[in-house]
Amino acid sequence: MKARKGKGLFIFCCLAPAAILFILFMVVPTVDIFRMSLFSWGGYTPDKDFVGIDNFKTLFQSDRFYQAFQNSILLIVVVTIVTFAMALIFAYILTRERIRGRGFFRVIFYIPNILSVVVISAIFSAIYDPNQGLLNSFLNLFRGADDPILWLGNQRIVIYSIAIAMVWQAIGYYMVMYMASMANIPESLYESASLEGAGKITQFFTITIPLIWANIRTTLTFFVISSINMSFLMVKAMTNGGPDGASNVFLSYMYQEAYTNSSYGYGMAIGVMVFLFSFALAGILNAATKRPEIEF
Repeated sequence: MKARKGKGLFIFCCLAPAAILFILFMVVPTVDIFRMSLFSWGGYTPDKDFVGIDNFKTLFQSDRFYQAFQNSILLIVVVTIVTFAMALIFAYILTRERIRGRGFFRVIFYIPNILSVVVISAIFSAIYDPNQGLLNSFLNLFRGADDPILWLGNQRIVIYSIAIAMVWQAIGYYMVMYMASMANIPESLYESASLEGAGKITQFFTITIPLIWANIRTTLTFFVISSINMSFLMVKAMTNGGPDGASNVFLSYMYQEAYTNSSYGYGMAIGVMVFLFSFALAGILNAATKRPEIEF
């Protein structure tokens, strides 16, 4: 009996610090966001006016919110599909094909992941520079330099320019993760498939993908949720939401309203929507990607 109590006390002492920190820095701030979304408050004054759900009514009538929502969805879909497709293809090639310097390619692909968002934003801002940028300089060889493309100043293409930077930053990390998973697949499975006449593409979709699906599922959920935060960092560093709000995403729009326009309560209402959207998206992804586990 004493041993059981001693074991329980030991487990409690180990878990209590983490639980306290989680409650203080995760649960309490999250609850406070919901509470503050019901007030009209500038953020820097002691006066708070309870307005109920008026902030949410204003939110759903805002064209800027729908623009930010549309941009967030576009980045999540486009960046996720392109990043995972390329990461899987590169991982498969570097794992299955006899390419010299595979270790070198791993390092080269992984370098963007160790760079800070500010550095990546500076690199792509220089590439997208309309006058002296690398991209326009290359295109000018074919189309002339009289009408440079404003990659970060055109409302129709600015969000795609940011998407390219996000893809470049993320591919290497997930490629290395998938290479580690693919390396554990027995070579005998590929040899048997080759004897049966299956080509490399067939092997990729019938052997490689199913056997690393658990890793894909985990990384997919992680990436989609983290891309909400990453998109904010990229937008803040590269365009600050411009031109005219065309590149705003969820969190950049929330930041502008809460801290620039001094509408803290309205900003917290946006934060509530981001929280609910992220929670729902994680649940949908887990349900949609659930597959029977394959063992080998």
